[in-house]
Amino acid sequence: MDINLYFTQFQRMSKAYLLLGSNLGNREENLQTAIRELETLVGSITKYSSIYETAPWGVEDQPSFLNQVIEVDTALSPEQVLENALAIEAVLGRKRWHKWHARTMDIDILYYDNLVIRTANLIVPHKEIQNRMFTLVPLAEIAPDLVHPLIGKSNLELLENCDDELGVEDVKNSKANIR
Repeated sequence: MDINLYFTQFQRMSKAYLLLGSNLGNREENLQTAIRELETLVGSITKYSSIYETAPWGVEDQPSFLNQVIEVDTALSPEQVLENALAIEAVLGRKRWHKWHARTMDIDILYYDNLVIRTANLIVPHKEIQNRMFTLVPLAEIAPDLVHPLIGKSNLELLENCDDELGVEDVKNSKANIR
């Protein structure tokens, strides 16, 4: 038996929640391409949120974003997920020139199982989950009962208590304006 096949069969799978965002170029195509690449390089996507159009956060003088959260079953470590996410961003033309500025693709690791990770390159859970509607709305859609390991509240509870007033609108149902 091939050793790689053997190893893959018995390796523990983890759940990662990733936030995808794009506000440059063909935003929807960027999301679709990122999802295809994530399935190839990270793991099997088991849940997809709706796609939401959101106001920019941090630097407001830029185009609005399309955001989506996905749940991924992965055999990769958190660091490997980050490495592959950064590679996908680069392939899609991401330029890191200023924090919170316009970008073709942004992929954030929101959660990785219930781990708490604090390294120079990676913070999980993402430190701003509880403060951003554009993250909480799609996250609560697919994982409402998932509890933040540091705050001790579910994503739905975090959404209900979020003070962020920036607009988040479901692209498929433009009348379902949230906040």
